[in-house]
Amino acid sequence: MFFDPESLLLGPRGRRLCLELATAGPHAPELHSAVFYAGHELDPGRGRSRVLFGPGSDEPPPPHAPADVAAALDSMPLPEPDGRSLLQVLDRVLSAARYWQEPDGEDVLCAAPEMRDALAGVARRVAAAPAAAWWTTALDRDAQATVRFTDGPQVERTADPAAGLSRWRSGTIEDEHRAQRERPRDPRAAFSGYWWSAPPFDMPSSTRFLDGLGPVGLWLVEDSMGWERAVTHRAAVPEDAAVFEIDGPEAWAALCRRYPLEVTAARRHDWFRTTGRDGRWVLPDWSRVAADVDAVHLTAHGYLTTAGRAITVDEDAAAVLAGWDPDSTCWFTGIGERGIGQHWRNDDAAGWKQLP
Repeated sequence: MFFDPESLLLGPRGRRLCLELATAGPHAPELHSAVFYAGHELDPGRGRSRVLFGPGSDEPPPPHAPADVAAALDSMPLPEPDGRSLLQVLDRVLSAARYWQEPDGEDVLCAAPEMRDALAGVARRVAAAPAAAWWTTALDRDAQATVRFTDGPQVERTADPAAGLSRWRSGTIEDEHRAQRERPRDPRAAFSGYWWSAPPFDMPSSTRFLDGLGPVGLWLVEDSMGWERAVTHRAAVPEDAAVFEIDGPEAWAALCRRYPLEVTAARRHDWFRTTGRDGRWVLPDWSRVAADVDAVHLTAHGYLTTAGRAITVDEDAAAVLAGWDPDSTCWFTGIGERGIGQHWRNDDAAGWKQLP
């Protein structure tokens, strides 16, 4: 096996991966129906933000408890995961991530104790899949690529990362002070704001290039806008670049512990809703991180085991990994591009394909 299957059951994104993979194949409709109705029943927005509609929606939905879904899952053959199908499943997992409100019904379902054994069986299949071997590997310096989506709002990458990080730090501190003045201490109050903890969006970034599939950054984008066109370039990575690897909860906690930046008032309400924890919150001070390393790389496995959880940093502080894409590397020193750009288009059925 390429990693411990149990690690996928630690966090909401890893558990959701197992559920999405199990329902991805052409299985009997019983499993899909069980997941749909159980997710609806468990969703915190049931009857408000999530409602049934269409023929038969005025009838009581058939009862589906987590134990029913687990039984249906146990009886279904699992699809053999390949590189393309895993990226498509991961895309659905990222699309379901939400750090500003309660987990949806499917995430609640995945966390039910009755589901653990059934999801563990899927996790074992994933952990043994050769197509998932890269999920645990460090930055691939020889196969990095940049991605620019061309059919949506353009993110201008800063030409001066140090200045950009200084502005980010000042803005984050100002937002925290404002929240301390204006927002209530009650974590259940209806307030929201900045919920992400990733480095600033205008920092240069790259992901690995997978043969036959293209850059991972085409496929895996949290809070995606459904882009369908992109241009990619191979990235020129310095051989001596110092890179911090976030490969799991321990690494994320260590980063936050070494470079803490207080964001309790600004993140309190959103992160309480997504984790249920009420307490002190921090995130990494990326301006201080950049003083010690050239880049930070989040492995795919690190994302699946860490994102969306309240990760303990010290005796009274925790942090949430939010708004960061799997296998993404943030460069604090800039990154060069080489060669001509490659053009890509997203086909809903097959995913991203390179254009001639």
